[in-house]
Amino acid sequence: MFFKNKHPHRGMGHGLGSGWSHGMGHGRARVGRGGGRRRLFDGASLRMILLRLIEQQPRHGYDLIREIEELSGGVYAPSPGVIYPTLTMLAEMGQIEEVVTEGSRKQFAITTEGSTHLAKNRDAVEEVMERLSTLAADDTTADRTPIIRALDNLTSVLRHRLSREGADMTNIHAATALIDDAAQKIERL
Repeated sequence: MFFKNKHPHRGMGHGLGSGWSHGMGHGRARVGRGGGRRRLFDGASLRMILLRLIEQQPRHGYDLIREIEELSGGVYAPSPGVIYPTLTMLAEMGQIEEVVTEGSRKQFAITTEGSTHLAKNRDAVEEVMERLSTLAADDTTADRTPIIRALDNLTSVLRHRLSREGADMTNIHAATALIDDAAQKIERL
């Protein structure tokens, strides 16, 4: 196995300073001065955000993560470990439903029940969407967003590629050499 740690995602920081953290599956968020993690959105708020975005157009989980990250100026990106169970919950509640698409990803559309729920809670929805967009205006490190996205992508690809049955030491060494080469080139910038 490529990762020795029982939980391979733990301890793999971005190397961009102590201000970024992956907090308990709720997404990446700025850390407060005391170093503690803060939960930006509770489950109900996240469900409202997802419903609002799905109301705008049918979406799949990864698209929702990217849209939330964009709306927050890169300050908040919910993890797949929070998005997909929340989508399942919304589907079980009858507020969204899977729609047939040509691609391999599941897309979800809002149901009448979901639209009714949003209409009944319009003020709360507007408040949580405003809070999401305010994150972008308040954050002074939003310029790091492309680097953080690229690192997240690299980590995801490594986990996927090296966890497959065919991942052997040759693949591990080749991936390590590519990463080391990229690190040296970045260091010389």
